[in-house]
Amino acid sequence: MKKFVTFIAFALSVVTAGAQHYYQDSNNSEMLRHCTRHESCRKEVVLPGVNGYNVYKADLHTHTIFSDGQVLPALRVREAWIDGLDIMAVTEHVEYRPHEDTFVDYLEDYVSKKYDKAVNNRIGDDVTKEGIMVDLNYCVQQSQSAAKQYGLLIIPGCEITRNGTTVGHFNALFTSDNNTIYDPDPVQAVRNAKAQNALVMHNHPGWTRKNIDFTETEKVLYGEGLIDGVEVMNGAEFYPGIVDRVNERGLFIAANSDIHATTAIDYRLNGTERPMTLIFAKDKSLESIKEALVADRTLALGFNTVCGAEQLLKDFFVAGVKTQVVSVDSKDRSTVLLTNCTSVPYLIKVGNGNPRYLDPFSTISLRSAAGEKVLKFQVLNMFSAKDAHPIVEVSF
Repeated sequence: MKKFVTFIAFALSVVTAGAQHYYQDSNNSEMLRHCTRHESCRKEVVLPGVNGYNVYKADLHTHTIFSDGQVLPALRVREAWIDGLDIMAVTEHVEYRPHEDTFVDYLEDYVSKKYDKAVNNRIGDDVTKEGIMVDLNYCVQQSQSAAKQYGLLIIPGCEITRNGTTVGHFNALFTSDNNTIYDPDPVQAVRNAKAQNALVMHNHPGWTRKNIDFTETEKVLYGEGLIDGVEVMNGAEFYPGIVDRVNERGLFIAANSDIHATTAIDYRLNGTERPMTLIFAKDKSLESIKEALVADRTLALGFNTVCGAEQLLKDFFVAGVKTQVVSVDSKDRSTVLLTNCTSVPYLIKVGNGNPRYLDPFSTISLRSAAGEKVLKFQVLNMFSAKDAHPIVEVSF
């Protein structure tokens, strides 16, 4: 009998423990909800303000089903917020919208306009004006509507999409009317965007190529001063040589996802985070963000690598890493704690020593030379040029 009572008690304890994984639905008394199945929470990416500017996390290159992406604008906006972004640009392809075939087939009994699949479902330099019969601002409007509940800033834009190998791809940002940008001549299409006071970003400059050399079209665009920024990172692509280009030409640097699927599939499930363009601005308004891009106050962050102008990299590091002297020995050598207060990991090298990892929200201990009140080290996961990493000095 005693054994039976003990068994019942054990069984009840298991049931009770199991029940703790559920909670009672507030509207349905016959329904329990599992505690671990809850709404997705926003991941906060903690970064320091620098030189009186706030830092805003942006993705300046995204796609939805309104060109060749795989999700609706509302989901694209929601995942951007969940991923910790503050800003998202809507940059559907102007000339390449393959999903329209599916839309038209599904709605064929409801539409009366003639639709030329051969024109609309390809990337080509000879696409005709008549092939664009839709409102290219619609996705921007849908994204802006969805973003209201998240406080996410939407930058209106589009992607001028011609042959990637022989011409190139370019995002027009801060557009006022995407319907007036197309022209058979890609250079004129970029000029049309600039006529709207848009900023133009050169996308994935080495995609489908052997190097990052200019195409004939790109030579004209750069020569006319029509390019304002360049992607140094696109998805998992990284072009170190672009750091030199933006520094030499006075352009903003960017790291973007160019997302077509979902960031969960392309990044989170692989244990990585989406690339981000870090924008240093006074506030999160279109005017302020645009001013920051014009002034080239950006850094590119992707796969734990940060790229940009040398001084901004140094200022960014110093703003987010705190120092504390904990002891001084008989030879006047200080033991200094270095605390990383940000979400960005760092790989630092002091002198000829081995690299040291300074993980996010962690602390390491370093020792100064006798009598020195400054620590000097190289930050190896920062690129201030193609083959250069900034040397940071931290006083204590």
